[in-house]
Amino acid sequence: SGLRLFNSPYTKMLDYLAILGIFVAGLLLLLLVFPILAKNRSTAAIFWHSVLREKMAQHITGKSKEERILEFVLQNAVKNDPKSVVDTIDKYCREKEWAMNVGDEKGVILDKVVKETNPLSVLELGTYCGYSALRMVCVLKHGARLLTIEFNPANASIAKQIFRFAGVEDKVEILEGSSGDIIPQLKKKQEVETLDFVFLDHWKGRYQPDTQLLEECGLLRKGTVLLADNVITPGAPEFLQYVRNNPRYECTHYASNLEYTKFKDGMEKAIFKG
Repeated sequence: SGLRLFNSPYTKMLDYLAILGIFVAGLLLLLLVFPILAKNRSTAAIFWHSVLREKMAQHITGKSKEERILEFVLQNAVKNDPKSVVDTIDKYCREKEWAMNVGDEKGVILDKVVKETNPLSVLELGTYCGYSALRMVCVLKHGARLLTIEFNPANASIAKQIFRFAGVEDKVEILEGSSGDIIPQLKKKQEVETLDFVFLDHWKGRYQPDTQLLEECGLLRKGTVLLADNVITPGAPEFLQYVRNNPRYECTHYASNLEYTKFKDGMEKAIFKG
């Protein structure tokens, strides 16, 4: 009888409940501990905001973070006013959900470098929701051409809708696909001779190989300015090592904070010397 009790459905149910209890306890501990870690560690903060919180919010709302940003913009920004759209996205990301835009603090650095460069031909690597492209549109001179590459089709769709609402769809062209595939096609398909300004804000591991690809494809000229975001957090060490130790580049570092946080970050400007 003892053996039958050991193998009974009742005993198995207790085992399942015990496993479920351990899982729930672990999940609760994770939800309690991770926000505390996120206040002190940048990697934990990014994981908490961009993975755990994002998944929970998506489960509750049935919409992605990017869709929620778009919805907030459509409801709160002024149509055909790109500056209003930028400010509205900043408001959302500071008050509601963190997102990986360049952000208002580093955005000022982006504005400054673009104004100083005064480019006619601009390439952005990593469109996301279109935030940084909108910032650049606001400071680019008349006639400037802005191409932006986005690998994620869902993000590209959100950015197109935001550009349309902001009234700048004729000033920005989204190229969908991987940077490694699109960069070699820029001269032939997009009729780009050389680039005046390149903003790198996509996968950090692609910064260095895409910089070399731009060189190999003859898209950089003497004086072309590259500006790379997030070189400290989450970091782009291979890119920094490459441009800082390369006599063909003149580098300047802009210390700042990770978007919408107080974690240390920075942007790196690298001027191609030919």
